[in-house]
Amino acid sequence: MAFDRRAVHDELERVRIEFRQLLESATHVDLVRASERTRWTNEQLLFHMLFGYLLVRPLLLVFALLGRLPLSASRLFARLLDAATGPFDLVNYVGPVGGARLLGRRRMAGLFDRVIADLHRRVDAEAPAHLARRMHYPCRWDPFFRDVMTVADLYRYPARHFDFHRRQLTLPGLPEAVRG
Repeated sequence: MAFDRRAVHDELERVRIEFRQLLESATHVDLVRASERTRWTNEQLLFHMLFGYLLVRPLLLVFALLGRLPLSASRLFARLLDAATGPFDLVNYVGPVGGARLLGRRRMAGLFDRVIADLHRRVDAEAPAHLARRMHYPCRWDPFFRDVMTVADLYRYPARHFDFHRRQLTLPGLPEAVRG
């Protein structure tokens, strides 16, 4: 599939607007309510959704390093990361618990806006050859990671992650179709 910069920009904007609307329309009671099928509150889950976007920048750095090596080198790296799934899961859970408390809704919204703006700039600067670089990923870390991903796939990843978790929010006003 060809990389469509316009589609990625549109997706980034859609998610940025949606994230801000979710935060701005929620009351404190809404944010501390449990989400569906997670151990997080709505606010913690929103931070986790933000975290999916925060991860793209370091993952791009990993691509810059491992994406130039033979695919077999990244396979070993992915296997090592898959072996560390337990500690990753702990950090993945505890991070949003602390992150939501530390940042609060206003700073989460501002950080999300800044991350999206940075990703817009990065998408525009990507060369086609770099977008096609491939490497193995730790599939046990996230259901949206595939065994082999390209840089272009990485730019598409966080919107899928966001949309999946948005369906787990228990905020009022979310249509049933969004909740799944």
